[in-house]
Order: sequence, then C-alpha cells, then structure tokens
Amino acid sequence: MSDQIRVSILGATGSVGQSALDVVASEPETYKVAAVTANQNVQALAEAAVYARAETAVIADPERYEDLKDALSGSDVAAAAGPEAICDAAAQDADRVVSAIVGAAGLNATLAAVKRGATVALANKESLVCSGPLMIEEARASGAQLLPIDSEHSAIFQVMDRPERVEKLVLTASGGPFLSASMAQMAAATPEQACAHPNWSMGAKISVDSATMMNKGLELIEAVYLFETPADRIDVLVHPQSIIHSLVSYDDGSVLAQLGAPDMRTPISYALAWPKRMRLPGVERLDLAKIARLDFEDPDEDRFPALKLARRAVEAGPWGPAVLNAANEVAVDAFLQKHIGFLAIAGMVQDVLDQFGAGERGDITDPESFEQVFDLDRRARDAARSLLQQAA
Repeated sequence: MSDQIRVSILGATGSVGQSALDVVASEPETYKVAAVTANQNVQALAEAAVYARAETAVIADPERYEDLKDALSGSDVAAAAGPEAICDAAAQDADRVVSAIVGAAGLNATLAAVKRGATVALANKESLVCSGPLMIEEARASGAQLLPIDSEHSAIFQVMDRPERVEKLVLTASGGPFLSASMAQMAAATPEQACAHPNWSMGAKISVDSATMMNKGLELIEAVYLFETPADRIDVLVHPQSIIHSLVSYDDGSVLAQLGAPDMRTPISYALAWPKRMRLPGVERLDLAKIARLDFEDPDEDRFPALKLARRAVEAGPWGPAVLNAANEVAVDAFLQKHIGFLAIAGMVQDVLDQFGAGERGDITDPESFEQVFDLDRRARDAARSLLQQAA
C-alpha cells in the first residue's frame, strides 16, 4: 500500500528491536519494514527480516555477508554488510527509523538518520549522551524529529504539554535487582544476578546499567538534552513497581504522570504512531486495584554512586558524558567477562573521569565536531582499558 508507514529498525535482534518488530507486525497494513540491522547475529537477523518481510537486512560485521546472504536464500530480502551499510540503511527512505543499537556503536547510524531529516524513534540514549549539543544542532538543521523510546523519556514527552511552565522533571527508577542488597552482597554479585531485572526484559549491558543505576544516570543526561532542562531540575525517584514511568511537575503545583505496565511495546508504539496512538491488544492493561500499592523512595547515591557520577559528568560540560559513557561501556563489559567485580564498575568510571578532569589525559575541551566525539570516546576507552591492565 502506498500510504504505509515505512520503518527501519537498527538493532533489530535486541530486546527493543524485537519489541519494535512485534509492534509493526500487529498492524501489517499500516507498517512496512524497509530495513533491519544487527551486529553479528546472522541467524537472528535473517529470521527477523523474513518475519518482518523487510526489504533489506544488514549485518555490521562485513565478514558475515556471505552467511547472511545464505541465510536469506529463497526470500525477497536483500543482504548487505559493514558499518557503512548500516549507515546507508539508517539514511534510506523511511518514515520512522528505530535507533536501538546498544551503546556508542549506534551513534554513526543515528547521525545518518538525523542528517537525512528522518523521524528517529530513539532508544540509543548514547547518541545524545555522547554528542548531545551536536546531535540536537544537527536535528534542527536537517528538520529531523527525535521521538524518545525509553519509557521514562516517552512518559515525559507524553505529558509535557507546556514546557515553559515546567518546574522539574522526575525520572522514575525501579532500583534494579540490588535495591535492597547490602554492599557485601553487591560486591559478590555475579553477572547473572545483575542481569536478573525484576520488571523488565532487557539485554545484558542495559541490565547491568540498571543494576548500578548508571542507566538512570545516562537517562538523566539524555533528558538534559532532549528536553532542554538543566540537570538540577531533574530528579530521580525510586519506584520499584515500574508502573509510573516518569512525572512532570508544573509551576501551578500540578504533577502529571504517565502510567502503564512495564512493556516496551507501549512507548515504541507511541513513537511509531505519533502524533496518533495505536491499539496494542497484547499489552497488559493496568489494574491499579490489583496492584494495590505504589512505593517510592529517594535513591541511595552512596550505594549507587553512578547517579552522582552522571551529574558530575553533565555539569563538567559535553566532554563529561562522552567520557563517562565510554568508561562505563568498558567497565560493564569487563564485569560481564568476570574480570572485575560489580562495585568496581562505578569505581573505574570515577577514576577515568578523574584522569580527564585533572588534565592527566591532556587538555580537555568540549567536542566541536563528531570526529572529536569519536576521538574522545576512543581516548576514554583507552584510559579504562589501561586501568584494567594495571589491576590485572
């Protein structure tokens, strides 16, 4: 159908990508999948492409091209491979581009979509964390629209109708699997325990970020740029049930919140259908009487120092979040590989921030181009890996 909404899904084999495919499949007459991409999982990508009847499937690893081509044999899906092909997929004609590649690896593809002036359904928070001012400027220049997929930012987007009257934003946090754990328990935590989120089904990296509460720190930084709100006007509130996804406080005393079951299909569908809404039959309807109670508490930033580190990073200037994110990605990977303990993640991030903040890594200035963002990301990763080698 000529009036179908064309959707490209970057990171189609991850948890957000899979949920996006489910949303699109629920209304096949409304949505047409233009492209799907993945990093290395050829079989999962091929299955996703065939399931979605995508026009093109792209694997980031160029050495897996033949494998992908073979896996798609007999289908009408075209195969491509390599980082440039991922950016080409992001830049091709589509009404919505779902940016769901994990980590800073998604920055180039998100940038390609933004430069085209696309409407980007943004799950890759690192695109704004690493290059917030530059990405916002690029979106303004091209006319691109950034629509948040993170449940917290989607909640704010849905209830923020008078930005000029907002006193503060409140991001809710589940607290993760270690909300009530002792420091000794966290020190001994395994990757399996850190990935066992009580409410959400997510990939390993974001699950560990949730456990350290770095994910909430990254979301705070993203909210600074996405909603043009200073960090001191953004609060974090622990809400273990994950029913209230975020709140907006107005200057007349009103506080508006968006509620819903913890299911990523809801914010994804909002971004895909915006400014309309979709009907999602498979999403659980909220029954507050059944839930019976909603709990809240302030975050313990002594036990979860990642929040303090995120505030410190964003207050340092645009270089801070880029360094924070790079160091965190290296530290989380080291934890998942069982090279460091859980509590060492935040410690490593702090040490890298200290090095750059003290000028030990050279004179640090805010990046003025995306090339400088990538260079800063590389240098911060090198610093984190150097700390790993010293600790080995």
